[in-house]
Amino acid sequence: MHAYDAELADLIFDYMRERLQLDPVPLDHPGRKDKLESVLAGLIGPAGHDPRRVLSVYDDHLSQAVISCDSPRFLSFIPAAPTKAALLFDMVVSCASLQGISWLEASGAIAAENQVLRLIADMAGMGAEAGGCFVTGGSAGNLSALVVARDTARTRLGLGPYDPVRIAVSDQAHSSIGNTLRIIGVEPLVVPSDDHRLTGANLRATLAADDSGIPVIGVVATAGTTNAGIIDDLEGVAEIAKERDLWFHVDGAYGGAGLFAPSVRARYDGIEHADSFVVDPHKWLFAPFDCAALVYKNPKLAKAVHTQDASYLDVIHMDTPDEWNPTDYAYHLTRRARGLPLWFSLAVHGTDAYAQAIEAALTLARESAQLIRRHPELELIREPELSSVLFRRKGWSAEDYQAWSDRLLAGQIAFVTPTGWEGETVGRFAFLHPHTTLGTVEEILATMA
Repeated sequence: MHAYDAELADLIFDYMRERLQLDPVPLDHPGRKDKLESVLAGLIGPAGHDPRRVLSVYDDHLSQAVISCDSPRFLSFIPAAPTKAALLFDMVVSCASLQGISWLEASGAIAAENQVLRLIADMAGMGAEAGGCFVTGGSAGNLSALVVARDTARTRLGLGPYDPVRIAVSDQAHSSIGNTLRIIGVEPLVVPSDDHRLTGANLRATLAADDSGIPVIGVVATAGTTNAGIIDDLEGVAEIAKERDLWFHVDGAYGGAGLFAPSVRARYDGIEHADSFVVDPHKWLFAPFDCAALVYKNPKLAKAVHTQDASYLDVIHMDTPDEWNPTDYAYHLTRRARGLPLWFSLAVHGTDAYAQAIEAALTLARESAQLIRRHPELELIREPELSSVLFRRKGWSAEDYQAWSDRLLAGQIAFVTPTGWEGETVGRFAFLHPHTTLGTVEEILATMA
């Protein structure tokens, strides 16, 4: 290894300082495969290279061949807007080389992460015993939670480890839910949505009409669909789940952050009954990638399913009162302490600042909806519930939307990709960054005239 590690550290810190000072962050462009392969050619081989040269390759070529998710003009998919405090502390976590699987190895880090999980559980009203861990993202959280739902139900019902069971899901559930069910060998019972929302009434009717004889052991509701920001009928679904003794899982990967916003908090009523809940701080709680919070109402059930037994792990499973091993609450073993950047940012800024930042995106969505309604060539598809806004340009085809999106990105005006809605290609804004302005939205809409 090089002997000039201190000099290399200074070089990296200078680069990071410049990146953090970008205001606003530029969008940049996707790269060309042939160009990227050319600049990377020969960089990895038997001999090393001067770090200045390698860093210049990244700075001059690789870093610009991206579309920056933390730009206030990134309005596609679900953006990201990590605070400077969270980004800086993510560097601290990386430098610390924490192995965040056990209380034995990282009790300080885990205590801080658990403070944030306690906050999230309290915001959801899930009770004093609730707890869990941080995982990589909503997909990992949904997978880990539904494995617990499956195995807990099989044990309760006296079923074998491979006996078939099913979980009720909406036809609007996130793709990760369907993927999870395929992975864990559980069939979905698909519940038709009511105006794209899972309701207790539809769940009850679907369960009543089912005569397959295969037990339905759980239900998944969504707290903020990715495409349109729709919150399911959580109270109604929770009522049926209680009646039928179903595991109630809430996927709030994107929209769960709205719990922090007083203007929409009532829409989440019923989430307090969830057996498990996922929210991704790397989306709307201003943490860096990759960070998702997974919370269980009764963590002991998750521990019974996920604890890995191996002789070399016995030392971390002493069942002491203070023990809390994140590895016991999801399918992972090796794990970064990925909740620490969020903990640091929350401690630095306070929860009021987080609420204000989330409310800013909600306000922008409402104001943008008003602009669209007043535009003679545009139609608002539905009133925004959270920070996602769907709209159409009269007379446009799918090709028109894509050409418009390409022009916006080429001109660095914005990154706005079209989406699908009821078989039609439409426009979509995904607001998250608190520094995205109504003026930016007006600039974008003017290009659709």
